[in-house]
Amino acid sequence: MNEHLLAIVELLQQDQRYHLEAYQFVREALAYAQKVMKMPAAKDEGSEAKQDHHLTGQQLCQAIREFALEQYGFMAKTVLNSWGIHTTGDFGEIVYNLIRVREMRKSKTDHREDFDDQYDFDVAFEPRFELSTDAT
Repeated sequence: MNEHLLAIVELLQQDQRYHLEAYQFVREALAYAQKVMKMPAAKDEGSEAKQDHHLTGQQLCQAIREFALEQYGFMAKTVLNSWGIHTTGDFGEIVYNLIRVREMRKSKTDHREDFDDQYDFDVAFEPRFELSTDAT
């Protein structure tokens, strides 16, 4: 079993609050933020040039919201809830679990609390309908 897979298996055994899909989704959302959304990236002190992309907890929460809506539409909240994710604080727990097993990294200025209360799930993932007055 490779190191990456072993680390994730151990993580799932140690902390059973979140499903495997939750961890995969957060990692995919990070890649989405850096590539698709082109979120600002700052150099992480002491990092190599090839690993210079870094997002704050707040930026990652926004990227996760956009990615969830793009992937799951009106079902985004339901899907996230089914994986054990109910608040933006859960994203922080997932990220810091991944940091603990060396599957993600943090800068000296990052804190787990950076993910807390970034948005209300009921509002952030509620269906939005736009009405038009044009009768075309």
